[in-house]
Formats: sequence, C-alpha cells, structure tokens
Amino acid sequence: MAEVERADGATAGGPGRVLVAVYGVFALAAGARAAVQLATRFDEAPVAYLLSALAAVVYVVATVALARGGRRTALVACSVELAGVLVVGTLSLLDPAAFPDETVWSAYGRGYLFIPLVLPVLGLLWLRRQAPARAVPR
Repeated sequence: MAEVERADGATAGGPGRVLVAVYGVFALAAGARAAVQLATRFDEAPVAYLLSALAAVVYVVATVALARGGRRTALVACSVELAGVLVVGTLSLLDPAAFPDETVWSAYGRGYLFIPLVLPVLGLLWLRRQAPARAVPR
C-alpha cells in the first residue's frame, strides 16, 4: 500500500504519525461523548457538554492540520487546546458546582488519564521541532 504524501512529510511516519493518531482518537472520543451528552442530557450541564463539543472541534482541527502539514493551524489548535485545558481544568477544581458533569478538560483531563493536558504540550513541542530553520541576518 502506497504512503500518502504530506505537505511537509513530518507526520508521514514515526512519532508524528502517533501524534496524529492520538489526536484522531481524542477527536472521536470527545465528539461521541459530546454528541450523546448534548442529545440526551443537555439540560443537566449545558456548559460542560458544550465545552466537550468545543474540545472535539479543536481535536478535529488539530488532527487535520497535523496530518496535512498545516503548521499555523496546528499551532493555533494546540494553543487553544492547552489554554482550554488549563482554564477549564482550573475552574472545574475551584468551582465544582459550575461543572455538574465533567468535560473532557475537567480537572486537567483527569477522566482521560491527563492526556488532554499532555497532548497539546507534545503537539507544540512537535511543531517546534519540525519548524524550518530560520536564516540569521548578517
């Protein structure tokens, strides 16, 4: 089976492929969770369920951007994800009553083995590692 060429080739194999796969799994998991919650229990915790849906969208954008070599889009998605995990994680610990049900990012992703906290850091590190070398002006 032939390999699919990527714009930059960085995620065509090795750690880049694993990163894209993990993002893809989280996009599916967060999306499925949010869809079920929004369809069946929206009135119980609308903010939490909408935040899970937002997380799913961010994971989809990051997955596609990393797979296709969209460096800027991936950088924005990973940054938004990290900010979301930190803000929602902190708020969910400081004011648990505001989150009657958990989101993907609650307690820094505790329900997902803290992978939501680690994943954007790994994504940002990967993007930094794959950044083209800049010419130093003389």
